[in-house]
Amino acid sequence: MPNSNTALFTPIKIGNLILKHRVVFASLTRGRNGPNGVPTDLQAEYYGQRATDGGLIIAEATNVNKQAGSSPGTPGIFTQEQIEGWKKITAAVHAKGGIIQSQLWHQGRAASSKFIGEQPLAPSPIAIEGMEFMGTYEYEEPREITPAEMKQYVKDYQQCALNAIEAGFDGIQFHAANGFFLDQFFNSSSNKRTDEYGGSPENRSRFFFQILDGLVDVVGIERVSVRLSPWADFLDVKDENSYETWGYVVKTLQEKYSNLAFLDMVEPRAVLFNDDYDFTQKESLEPFRKIWKGPLVTTGGYTYNPQVAFDIAEKHGNLTGFGRLFIANPDLVERLRNGWPTNKYDRSTFYEGGAKGYTDYPFYKNN
Repeated sequence: MPNSNTALFTPIKIGNLILKHRVVFASLTRGRNGPNGVPTDLQAEYYGQRATDGGLIIAEATNVNKQAGSSPGTPGIFTQEQIEGWKKITAAVHAKGGIIQSQLWHQGRAASSKFIGEQPLAPSPIAIEGMEFMGTYEYEEPREITPAEMKQYVKDYQQCALNAIEAGFDGIQFHAANGFFLDQFFNSSSNKRTDEYGGSPENRSRFFFQILDGLVDVVGIERVSVRLSPWADFLDVKDENSYETWGYVVKTLQEKYSNLAFLDMVEPRAVLFNDDYDFTQKESLEPFRKIWKGPLVTTGGYTYNPQVAFDIAEKHGNLTGFGRLFIANPDLVERLRNGWPTNKYDRSTFYEGGAKGYTDYPFYKNN
């Protein structure tokens, strides 16, 4: 059944740009970039396949410096060679009328000295336990970042934001979710600091807002979005009171940064990244929806029941980020618009495989 007249397929303004629909290609780490974190023609083909006229793409998590992680196949945007690689991607997306943001990323204690050549940084010297990400290495105890280093990181993020604009991106997303660096500051289990960056929600979010201020200063608030994930349950982060912590963050965003392009929040899930089955949400984003009045992108779980995306768009005017469903369906927007069936994804090719499981999924043939 055609869905062209549903809320999911109505225009919406994000920052200074107009989207023609609300289906978002969510940021997805795929591990296929070239040596030294340089995107290649393969990435240009991949993003170009999934670009749509007036549609939003959030590019894969991108390291802000070598120390940020540099896991095999992950991209950076801190060298000129990397910038030139990204130019191919933004050109491919723009050629189809698409809009693309660069997602600025730091893995924090999820990084490995195996790849960065030094001890990883984190809010506190607490190692991740019980998980692995993008490799089979054991997580090591990180080094606690100093306030002086934090000041330099504000500058590093600013430079990468400028690099993203030079590379042709329409804006940048500040990744502060999913158990990575800034999310490690938010969560009480990974942040045991006793200085002005630890303790209360205000203190644990201080570094986040310092970087955000820096990003806004160099590219303008309408080009910036933020990604958050209360209850991430990934990379061994937990918080004693998620509603209080992220309630403070979202309230501050609404009061002081209401002109952000959009806020991107992850739906509560049992185990992020690792499940192939439906789930029951024990928590809810509703309290944050009541606070944030600007455009909201939500991601997490819509692959299992795409109808939920239509329902939320009707109820809230939501933008919906799809991940796994977009992996297997480069033409997902048209499949959702027309009610066409979707391809199944192959999990074994999520993080490796070259073109296989990356650019070889078929487009729908309407015979």
